Amino acid sequence: HVQLVESGGGSVQAGGSLRLSCVTSRYTYMRYCMGWFRQPPGKEREGVATIDSDGTTSYADSVKGRFTISKDNAKNTLYLQMNSLKPEDTAMYYCAAERCWLVRGGGTFGYWGQGTQVTVS
Repeated sequence: HVQLVESGGGSVQAGGSLRLSCVTSRYTYMRYCMGWFRQPPGKEREGVATIDSDGTTSYADSVKGRFTISKDNAKNTLYLQMNSLKPEDTAMYYCAAERCWLVRGGGTFGYWGQGTQVTVS
């Protein structure tokens, strides 16, 4: 059973920064691909950043150069550092995980956290 627990959302002014955290089990952390997704108000969910079990990262064009996805091996924690935030970054942010073989083959992420709200004004 994969459990993902996010934290770190909040309200911030444009230009500010936030760091999201996602804690999971050691097994999931080491073996699964993980990522951050977001759902803006009234819109569909979209990918923000992903990280493979080998550390390879990818980003949506809209966040490149502003957001950084990373992992802390000692804490089994996935992070999303968000800098230079814009009002259009306002969304519910979700941590997700999935077996890497499935993701590499074009599959979608199947395990999700409860979400954490980010509001930029």
